[in-house]
Amino acid sequence: MQILGLDIGGSGIKGAIVDVATGVLVTPRHRIPTPNPATPEAVVETAVQLVQHFAWRGPIGCGFPAVIKGGIIHTAANVSPRWIGVNGRQMLEQAIGAPVAVLNDADAAGLAEMRLGAGRDRDGVVLMLTVGTGIGTALFVNGVLVPNTELGHIEIRGKDAESRASDSARERKGLSYQAWAPRFDEYLQRISALLWPDLIIVGGGASKAFEKFAPLLAVHVEVLPAQLRNEAGIIGAALYAHEQLPIPA
Repeated sequence: MQILGLDIGGSGIKGAIVDVATGVLVTPRHRIPTPNPATPEAVVETAVQLVQHFAWRGPIGCGFPAVIKGGIIHTAANVSPRWIGVNGRQMLEQAIGAPVAVLNDADAAGLAEMRLGAGRDRDGVVLMLTVGTGIGTALFVNGVLVPNTELGHIEIRGKDAESRASDSARERKGLSYQAWAPRFDEYLQRISALLWPDLIIVGGGASKAFEKFAPLLAVHVEVLPAQLRNEAGIIGAALYAHEQLPIPA
């Protein structure tokens, strides 16, 4: 079974056709920069371009950087605030002409890692972090997703955590990964004190440089890089659609 997975992020909108049994991308990943401003109309237009690129006509899974309940967008940390209150699922379905399942982008990445990656067969409390434009979080308890956690926005030193510890914050301040590592470690220490996770999985753009900063982390929790790396969101969105949508025989 193959499904198109889309991953809408603050800097790029990515997609690929996924074999949901194995998690393998059966087409090369295609990326289009996220429009600025990332209004509903502009983002949906870009998503339609991705669908057309793959000449896809079947069900679609879509990760989106927001709290989502019943298809409705409730937050907008890295996209236009005009998204708040919009039924994103309905808007995408109408523009694309196919059924779409929409979930938080970090939750999508977490689903992929728990089913097919670094969290596979792991019980207890597992926290997935997508560290890129912001810090997305996906929390699992004995393999069950606790949806829509926004733990990248906890306060550290009077500021939103992701404004200090995301990969985009590192780039904005011109920090090396070695100089950025203490900021990220401080975030991990704080979140660990709140949740006491058994495993933390680091995905997103920063996961590509995991070897550069991982030895500098002092947090007393097992920390692993996401095995599916920056493709986890695409794969997880496809897995979610396979579970949630009626799939034609």
